[in-house]
Amino acid sequence: MSTTADHVAGSPSTAVFVPPHARDDQVRMHHAHAARMLKVTPTGPDMWGWQGRTLGRRAGQWWLRLVCAPTDKLNRRLWEGTATAHHALPPTVPRPRLHDVLEWSAHGHAYRAELSEYVPLPALQTGRPVLTTDPDLPSVWWADLRLALEATSSVLTDRQAVRQQWVDKNLTRFLGIPAFQIESWTTGHGDLHWANLTGAPLVLLDWETWGRVPVGFDAGLLHAYSLTRPVTAARVRQEFAHVLDTPAGRAGELVALAQLLQVAARGGHPVLAPHLARHAEHLTGTPVPV
Repeated sequence: MSTTADHVAGSPSTAVFVPPHARDDQVRMHHAHAARMLKVTPTGPDMWGWQGRTLGRRAGQWWLRLVCAPTDKLNRRLWEGTATAHHALPPTVPRPRLHDVLEWSAHGHAYRAELSEYVPLPALQTGRPVLTTDPDLPSVWWADLRLALEATSSVLTDRQAVRQQWVDKNLTRFLGIPAFQIESWTTGHGDLHWANLTGAPLVLLDWETWGRVPVGFDAGLLHAYSLTRPVTAARVRQEFAHVLDTPAGRAGELVALAQLLQVAARGGHPVLAPHLARHAEHLTGTPVPV
């Protein structure tokens, strides 16, 4: 089964990638419409993305992903992320290649169908981005991940995955420390977690949020999503010590933690939340606000 952040499903009681209960039939109908227009035949099971915003299915050698959003709440940066990544990223970054795109609007909603190559590899985590078991990954996998992120960092773009304005507004709220100016920026994946990574050979999935991030943000995010599994969290810190153990990397890691604490404050990742709070306090020496 091919798996991206949109390609996974799990128990509704634990998974965050679940169907939209109120409009799942409508989204399925538009997915079928996209398949007819793109002349493919979906055969795989429904795989829902974050809060039912996307629906993906295998269609032969392709993966057909439908994105849906209210027309008046369309986030153009996310909407075009997969396509802009396809054109901007170097071929050395292992990812599914985009084949075709189709857009339309109906009844107050915008729809975007993306036909990408099918990746016949499972993601390292399904149903949620938080790691639940320690993956057995060879050293070459970690080396490939570092190389992929280094290649991504070389891309010039004006896309902002993280904004200084967000840091100014939210760092004190979620970390309890004064906001600081981000001095070192790079280009990153922007949503690096275990449901967006395959085992060997490595493929990085779901590029819709890619763009400029603080140095250390991607590695800090992956480490944060690993905190429920101390062995893997320690391995992430070891493999990315050259980034995380620098002042710039520490700043990026703090921003990643603040973003996840914001998600936790809204009820997301309840199992991860206390681990985030403890690690943030370890880094800053300040208890996070309740």
